[in-house]
Amino acid sequence: MNTEKHIYPVTGMSCAGCSASVESMLKSQSGVADAGVNLANQTAWVEFDASQISPVALQQVIRSIGYDLLIDQENNRSETDKVRADETLKLRNRTIFAGIVTLPVFVLGMFFMNWEYSAWISMVLSFFIVFWFGRYFFVNAWAQAKHLKANMDTLVALSTGIAYFFSVFNTFYPEFWARRGLEAHVYFESAAVIITFISLGKWLEERAKGKTSSSIRKLMGLQPDTAIVIEGDRHIEIKINELQKGQVVLVKPGDRIPVDGEVIDGLSWVDESSITGEPIPMEKSSGHKVFAGTANQKGTLKVKAHQVGSETVLSRIVRMVEEAQGSKAPVQKIADRVAAIFVPVVMAIAIVSFVGWHLFGGEYGTIQGILAMVTVLVIACPCALGLATPTAIMVGVGKGAQNNILIKDAQSLEIAHKVNTLVLDKTGTLTRGKPEVTNIHWNVGNDNADKYKSLLLSMEMLSEHPLAEAIAAYLASEGVETVPVERFEAIVGRGVAAWIDGNTYIAGSKKMMDDYGIEIDDNSLARHDTWSAEGRTCIFLANHNAILAVMAISDTVKPTSAKAVEEIKTMGVDVVMLTGDNAEAARYVAAEVGISQYKASMLPEEKARFVERLQADGKTVAMVGDGINDSHALAQADVSIAMGKGSDIAMDVAKITVMTSDLTQVVKSIKLSRLTMRTIKQNLFWAFIYNIIGIPLAAGVFYPILGMQLNPMIAGIAMAMSSVSVVTNSLRLNRVKL
Repeated sequence: MNTEKHIYPVTGMSCAGCSASVESMLKSQSGVADAGVNLANQTAWVEFDASQISPVALQQVIRSIGYDLLIDQENNRSETDKVRADETLKLRNRTIFAGIVTLPVFVLGMFFMNWEYSAWISMVLSFFIVFWFGRYFFVNAWAQAKHLKANMDTLVALSTGIAYFFSVFNTFYPEFWARRGLEAHVYFESAAVIITFISLGKWLEERAKGKTSSSIRKLMGLQPDTAIVIEGDRHIEIKINELQKGQVVLVKPGDRIPVDGEVIDGLSWVDESSITGEPIPMEKSSGHKVFAGTANQKGTLKVKAHQVGSETVLSRIVRMVEEAQGSKAPVQKIADRVAAIFVPVVMAIAIVSFVGWHLFGGEYGTIQGILAMVTVLVIACPCALGLATPTAIMVGVGKGAQNNILIKDAQSLEIAHKVNTLVLDKTGTLTRGKPEVTNIHWNVGNDNADKYKSLLLSMEMLSEHPLAEAIAAYLASEGVETVPVERFEAIVGRGVAAWIDGNTYIAGSKKMMDDYGIEIDDNSLARHDTWSAEGRTCIFLANHNAILAVMAISDTVKPTSAKAVEEIKTMGVDVVMLTGDNAEAARYVAAEVGISQYKASMLPEEKARFVERLQADGKTVAMVGDGINDSHALAQADVSIAMGKGSDIAMDVAKITVMTSDLTQVVKSIKLSRLTMRTIKQNLFWAFIYNIIGIPLAAGVFYPILGMQLNPMIAGIAMAMSSVSVVTNSLRLNRVKL
């Protein structure tokens, strides 16, 4: 089978049952090798043989079960986003208007039930609520029924439909029950409230999914739209998709590099944080490799293209993020997992109740059977079951926001409680994310130190190198003043030289000292070796014949990182550090924060593969990162957490963002998930206990023993109370201290 793989937006999905239906329908088609559906970002990936089945045929199949596959908008993200925004807006408007109309129905049903016009007004108003604002429940339930499937929409449609039409009958023919010594009750308010509550939950879920595609757009935005190609003496600007391998492109200061290739002329520093995650720009000259999407800073470069378009590292990151997001199976909500069993069981119980009363109930057996059937369907209304998860999630998300933890995906909040392995990026996550002077030792004594600090500051301020900027920032923070510089020279790859007061001063690497024939004393050399072994960059300051000072520069560890790592370990979670930095720097940071497992010199795709291997070993993995280079690993992980001061793309890909860039907030995120899941389980317990007790009572199982049968009015009250208990229990999360 010669297959091709595509990712398509899907509309109309609102629960895990929906995504499961779409996925199973796609997989069942002839010519489809495999398929997966991601509920969070509303997409489906399909691997199929185009000679056997077309995208149009796939679309028709999905439309037949009440959803839509947007095959024309596979690569048109702006149009897809517009469609989803319109759907969310329509759902919001339906919910608001349904709530407005429901209010008088509820008031009439609860407080003016004996008023002679109450039932008639409620009947008219609830008709619009149930069959206009709630029509999508009935449409979707019917679409599912045609394929012998059922979900929560099925139960909503059945319970509200039966309650409404039973109430209509009682409104028009109350004497039917009066002649039999019974009172005719109506349940319009129950039907209306159910539709409004469930619609509210669906709208809130849609809002949580709203920004999943923006991360891809921003990744693509790193790629420039055009490139300047050098052809002889001419510089020709062409569109990026017209570039070919072997062409030479001109990259000016401030521009992004459009290709993966090799520098053939020029000198500059390039910010490669989008690929490596490291904050220090890399010096680039002839022979050095460069990558598409990285930012050229100071000089002009001529680059020969080796990979263009979809072959670049950046394009591969984009593609892998898309596929990782789309390939993940949706987290099944507990309520939706049981819906397929709950719905037919409730329907069967309702029918059995009617038949049992009809056959064995005596003179009024048929009437009692109708009442029992309706009561079962009313009391088994999924309101409590449907509210059990969303209310706890809503309160949990609000609690997170109060603690500077922004949760965009309810599924991540649900699954985070199962995390047993936490993968941490180094730069910007455990560390501050920028080079700083960590150590400086002067060989000139305290009396002369101030003089040489001024000399050093004056030299480094004239340099454009990031390390020079770190030194200058450090000295400036001490209030050091500058002195006039007579002559200045930057030596590529080495450091700087300056002439001040007729004397020569040099600041740079050990190799620069060797080039100038300056002997490094034993103490300075020992400091250099020690600091270098810790992954720090060492800079010497010297005059014509002696070392004046030695400095260490590195990305420093955040003060709270070690504490956070210790707390995470005490929660029974393994901690692993992944970094694109060298082994020495990785070893030093890992030791400082108390991490025994770490990997260094890792590219973005290697980070993602490492996460994938952990998952294959049965681990539930949370990934914490802050850079573009972390985006693929974030998308691959079961739970993705971004540091708030990191890249916008990382924050968009991640489902949880800690706004303070404090790793202890990650600890709070996991605690919040565990508390929220405990609340959900409590809610579901009470919802099921309510149904386990209430449904048999409604069916009349206890009538021979207790001589009582639950009537629909009591069932309606019990349903309302079950919902109140669930909401009240969820609200307790607000009082918990993280």
